[in-house]
Amino acid sequence: MIVHQFQVGNMQNFTYIVEDEGTNKAIIIDPSWELVELESIIQENDLKIKYIVNTHHHFDHTLGNEAMAKHTSAPIIQHESSELRHDISVKDGDFIEFGNSKLRVVHTPGHSEDSMCLIGDGKIFSGDTLFVGSCGRVDLPGGSAKELYHSLFGILYHLDDSLVMYPGHNYGLSETSTIGKEKKTNLVLQRRSEQEFLEMMGR
Repeated sequence: MIVHQFQVGNMQNFTYIVEDEGTNKAIIIDPSWELVELESIIQENDLKIKYIVNTHHHFDHTLGNEAMAKHTSAPIIQHESSELRHDISVKDGDFIEFGNSKLRVVHTPGHSEDSMCLIGDGKIFSGDTLFVGSCGRVDLPGGSAKELYHSLFGILYHLDDSLVMYPGHNYGLSETSTIGKEKKTNLVLQRRSEQEFLEMMGR
């Protein structure tokens, strides 16, 4: 897979085009602002966008859905618990396939009920579940520090250390990281009890 990473908007969001190497099939993850840049990459690389995928429903990750759906004719994929308009619902363990590539859906609630990560080809698109050096906030509607604790330590902590992490925002010291590096350096991924985690998150 070839990953095209774009920082967009004034909230340091990341939008991604993930291209299947060897074919012209690709997906867009979390389109919001500066869609002209996406359209340029699509045109320059003669890409066929198969899906538009949202890691969760918050506006800064979905604002460009309708415009990009109109531009590419691609259906919108969201987790089955999302209440936003979408064309295809996915659940934990499903695969999103494009060309010869596929990404596995991993449901990771906490930042929002419909938060999900996408894993494949040595990569993880972590949305707002995990950032470089931090994690998503839990004080918005649908957020839960308890659920985030279990998503982080019950799921992400046990993933392969070598997975390259592509987060939903550019909030850290680098634009990407690895699960192994985050386990060593990210404060929120240091082992602690659930109660200690809730207290750290102010919940």
